[in-house]
Amino acid sequence: MLQRGSVRNIAVVMISTCLVLSFAGQAWADGAGYDAGSSAASATLTPSDVAPQLPRKSGIGRRIVYSSKLQRVWVVNGDDVIVRTFLVSGRRAVPKPGSYRVFSQSLSSFSPTLSGVTFRFMTRFAIGPDGGNIGFHELPLRNGKPMQTVDQLGTYQGSGCLRSTTADAQFIYHWAHLGTSVVVVS
Repeated sequence: MLQRGSVRNIAVVMISTCLVLSFAGQAWADGAGYDAGSSAASATLTPSDVAPQLPRKSGIGRRIVYSSKLQRVWVVNGDDVIVRTFLVSGRRAVPKPGSYRVFSQSLSSFSPTLSGVTFRFMTRFAIGPDGGNIGFHELPLRNGKPMQTVDQLGTYQGSGCLRSTTADAQFIYHWAHLGTSVVVVS
């Protein structure tokens, strides 16, 4: 049986723990909880995960950074804090390294060259070597069936666009706006 003082001590410990967790959560939201030098296996950065460091020479300010070599995207706010990072599946060396801008978005779209291929949350920022649009979107469906699995993200699977989970494609779709900077690095 607990004595009155023991119950009070337990309450103090519980309140202290909540305050520490609350502070840690706020530090994460402010960017202090992010360890840029570690790696993560998950597709999306959460407070319990860490991800590869933002590539050098990837611009400044509010932007989306895509590494073709790593098949990874970083979303960076105006204070240069990474707010999200995730794996994608694109095409090797497409688009070419450089600075781009978001020029259009569509809630749903389709491939004009691949019959029966549809996808949602399209955010376009470049033109590919064949003249087609390149953008971020969810994993595509061909005739209603997924063209790849979530486990295959991080590998070259795409024909130009950057495929991601639905949640990550939705995030980009809502976070980006016309003119948002997209920096592509090798």
